[in-house]
Amino acid sequence: MLNANDVPFRYREYTQEPLTEDELRRVLRLLGVGPRAVLRRRDRAYKELGLSGREDDDILIAHMVSHPTLLQRPIGVIGERAAVGRPPAKLLGLASDA
Repeated sequence: MLNANDVPFRYREYTQEPLTEDELRRVLRLLGVGPRAVLRRRDRAYKELGLSGREDDDILIAHMVSHPTLLQRPIGVIGERAAVGRPPAKLLGLASDA
């Protein structure tokens, strides 16, 4: 969709190049949400880790760093703005506001 609309972007393979804790905290700040808002409760790691979604933010962030599939995606970041691409058109909105 981004290519079709000539929106330049850099894709980051989240399983090969996961976000660091500092990067994740920055993304959460830019999104204006806590980790629960972007936690994938249907992810296999969620069940394997025995998560309830009620854990402390620091614990959830640590798990998201160690298990990047727990994080909703895609997430677009442009400068000091970010958006979760659900629906994908939100990424176009983020790019058009740039």
